[in-house]
Amino acid sequence: MHFKKCYYTFVIKKGGDKKMANIKSAKKRAKVIAKKTANNKVRRTMIKSSERSFVEALEAGDKNLASERFKQAEKIIYKAAAKHVIHKNAAARKVSRLQRMLNA
Repeated sequence: MHFKKCYYTFVIKKGGDKKMANIKSAKKRAKVIAKKTANNKVRRTMIKSSERSFVEALEAGDKNLASERFKQAEKIIYKAAAKHVIHKNAAARKVSRLQRMLNA
């Protein structure tokens, strides 16, 4: 009988407990995925923070500061899209919404 190798990092059972794989490559993938997940979480947080700081500057009425914060937010958003943290269309949509808020 021939069994196919399983490369999944873990299997979630009914009880919700996670089982670690025994295969070396699956263990390595689990480490890589954990590292990438942490990096992506940081990038998503940076996106939210930059959007929030832009909105706060806009609500304060400081147009120059708002435009500066917009440039920072735009850079962070597009960089996250380039790293595949968010989809490129989602990045364009976020930037477009911020741009409309700045122009209003």
